[in-house]
Amino acid sequence: MPYMHTAPEPRSGQDHDEPLVRALELTRVYRRGPQEIRALDGVSLDIHAGEFVALVGSSGSGKSTLLNLLAGLDTPTSGRILVSGRPLSTQSPEALAHYRAHHVGMVFQAFNLVSHRTALQNVELAMYFNDTPREERRPRAEAMLARLGLGERLHHLPADLSGGEQQRLAMARALVKQPSLLLADEPTGNLDQANAHDIATLLTELNRDGLTVVLVTHDVALAERFARRMERIHYGRLLPPGEVPSP
Repeated sequence: MPYMHTAPEPRSGQDHDEPLVRALELTRVYRRGPQEIRALDGVSLDIHAGEFVALVGSSGSGKSTLLNLLAGLDTPTSGRILVSGRPLSTQSPEALAHYRAHHVGMVFQAFNLVSHRTALQNVELAMYFNDTPREERRPRAEAMLARLGLGERLHHLPADLSGGEQQRLAMARALVKQPSLLLADEPTGNLDQANAHDIATLLTELNRDGLTVVLVTHDVALAERFARRMERIHYGRLLPPGEVPSP
């Protein structure tokens, strides 16, 4: 079954070659007492519809901060994010909630599943906030779980699933909304090599079906093997192509 997604409607007069996501000179500064921490320091990045981009960096490099900004979960200290030509950081809380509910799927290293809900209920919950009619939620959840190899695990709690199955469940929850953009933050970080390979392969298949994927990872080999484009981030800055961060 091909992946089906919905993209934000283009603005009147918008260039259809315009990136799906454009980050312009993003900075994100945190303060801890008198100390200033520049998690991002002037990051500019274009992501076009249908790309599979890997953001590669060590812990503390700013890659997860960048992902949270692209998801509308945080706002930049300075700079702008445009999604389909629309500024993201100036949107109202209601508009940002709509953006996350309808257009963004997120997958995390820690799975972030609701422990007392079954696999089926976890996926159904993702559609509760995006206006999916109630009668459609269960059939769509069942179909997505079956597609990701969890058709026999519908009524299992997360604790009864393996690590790889929990990550597939988390992906089913993100994908059932039919987002235009999937943001995956270290989705293989808690998995063994075989399950990590399976999840990365699944991301590749989804991308081939048309889904735009941004993968955050510290694993250079995984990024080189599966992503179509790799961007290295180091101390809050994107490195020029071919440059490797110093130890």
